[in-house]
Amino acid sequence: MRVMVLVKATKDSEAGLMPSTELFEAMGQFNEELVKAGIMQAGDGLKPSSHGKRVAFDGASRTVIDGPFSATSELVAGFWLWEVKDMAEAVEWVKRCPNPMPGPSEIEIRPLYEMADFAEVLTSEVAELHESNREKLAGH
Repeated sequence: MRVMVLVKATKDSEAGLMPSTELFEAMGQFNEELVKAGIMQAGDGLKPSSHGKRVAFDGASRTVIDGPFSATSELVAGFWLWEVKDMAEAVEWVKRCPNPMPGPSEIEIRPLYEMADFAEVLTSEVAELHESNREKLAGH
């Protein structure tokens, strides 16, 4: 099962405060454990939303919105993409994670959709195209 593990933003991360050397080292060690266990597929920190953009869709219309964005607790400061056997394993790994922020923080775990989840609406052509794209990304 693939999961996206989202490190939620805080006022400090949105202010662009960098982690301490100790936290940076602890997270590096945690990431190394994830890699050795074959769990981590990708992961990185994100710059504050003041560096970002949003694109709002309404039919054919597109509107670009400049950051920063409000509702800091709803923003993402970093992420991992993990392959785990189930949600319980993902939770156990997150519980081992160093606190990613200097103060209180949250990490959210969300399962990814798999092609089997779309079986009712998926044509064989679309399934083949999706699988081809995943293979190209994996080899990239």
